[in-house]
Amino acid sequence: MNILSIQSHVAYGHVGNASAVFPMQRLGHEVWPIHTVQFSNHTGYGAWKGRVFDGGMIEECVDGIAARGVLGTCDGVLSGYMGSSDIGEAILDTVAKVRAAHPAARYCCDPVIGDVGRGIFVRPGIPEFMKTRAVPAADVITPNQWELNYLAERDTGTLREAKRAIDAVHALGPKVILVTSLHTEETPVDAIDLVASSPEGRWRVRTPKLPISVNGAGDAIAALFFVHWLESGSAAEALSRASASVYGLLKRTAEANSREILTVAAQDEFVSPSHQFALTPL
Repeated sequence: MNILSIQSHVAYGHVGNASAVFPMQRLGHEVWPIHTVQFSNHTGYGAWKGRVFDGGMIEECVDGIAARGVLGTCDGVLSGYMGSSDIGEAILDTVAKVRAAHPAARYCCDPVIGDVGRGIFVRPGIPEFMKTRAVPAADVITPNQWELNYLAERDTGTLREAKRAIDAVHALGPKVILVTSLHTEETPVDAIDLVASSPEGRWRVRTPKLPISVNGAGDAIAALFFVHWLESGSAAEALSRASASVYGLLKRTAEANSREILTVAAQDEFVSPSHQFALTPL
């Protein structure tokens, strides 16, 4: 498959496209990356160099790809951190161009807005853009629990509340939702839940909670879930495969006590995960 991935990029470490592109390539897919920002490293270090691009640059790159006559071969568009609302508009314009050239192409939006303990960490205007423009345009979205709460405008302290929140976000437009990190009253303290929901059903995978805090895992699982879903047409299959791979990746990273996820060193986890977890219908 051919995937157009539009998100942030760092020279050192693995977040945004630096986290999402290689796993998809390792699975045998062609990836056309366009960067919304180019930073030296993740901003979590407290200091970095680089710049945020604008919507015009995104449009120029897409027009250049279109001039090659290949937009009709693009199977999916993946977006993550946007940087500014004009970049968001350029991404949605790109999705429209790809769908016009290839109606079967799908759009996966990782609605990067905020997280537990941090709140909103994107620029003003981005949260509203995500909710009113990007999420309704997407076929697939991959929010974390905090972002699910924001989009649904409700808390998810229990599994029942989480299901209602997922239903509320489905009503915004996306047919497939992956909640990448869910912890409710029903989740053991030493575990983390991932939930996928689609017209075919709803499933949970529960994995052990690892003693690790790194950036980029959300970008990796969004990419893996999207390509597995495109290949199989099954949210359950995509959840099973993506969760296994990311758990293996994070476990290897934790064992190495690395601040950056070991995207390259642990690459076999993308193809043959060392751990498998049960799928539980919800």
